Amino acid sequence: MKRKVLKLKNGQTMILREAVAEDAEAMISFVNQVAGESDNLTFGPGEFNITLEQEKNILADFQQGLNQLFLIGEIDGEIIGNITFRGGQRPRVAHAGEFGISVLQKYWGLGIGRHLLEYLIEWAREVGVIRKINLRVKEDNEGAIQLYKKMGFEEEGRITREFYINDKFYDSIAMGLNIDPK
Repeated sequence: MKRKVLKLKNGQTMILREAVAEDAEAMISFVNQVAGESDNLTFGPGEFNITLEQEKNILADFQQGLNQLFLIGEIDGEIIGNITFRGGQRPRVAHAGEFGISVLQKYWGLGIGRHLLEYLIEWAREVGVIRKINLRVKEDNEGAIQLYKKMGFEEEGRITREFYINDKFYDSIAMGLNIDPK
């Protein structure tokens, strides 16, 4: 699975593809924009301090392992969403990992998050290495929680005070999806 072309709810066409090192500059711009649009991420505006060279290395590194994926969604050549997944580094935990997902605010509500997550799950089943997909979601991110439940994820616990935003603590909910062989 390298590339997928999908129609969104508004009729626009989105391309899903694995990120490459040449996407580094556009990814930095994307992350800096999305950081200012949502309190549901683990970073805020100005907190993503990665150089172009570091980002190129990160993207190149994702191409090296069977248990990791860096996927971007594009509309008209613009990165509008992404999902990253990394499995464990050691044999005992290589089958399990966690993902992070983000979408530009002007594209919320079009099913982009669902498409990114469907791709991740399909990829995990195809590579055959991944047996568990984990996530953590901010407790008040109801839209994301409902999406994850619809996709088969189950609540597995709560991590208290994981986020601290505007002088307030928020818990995160740990969720997981078992990936069993077909």
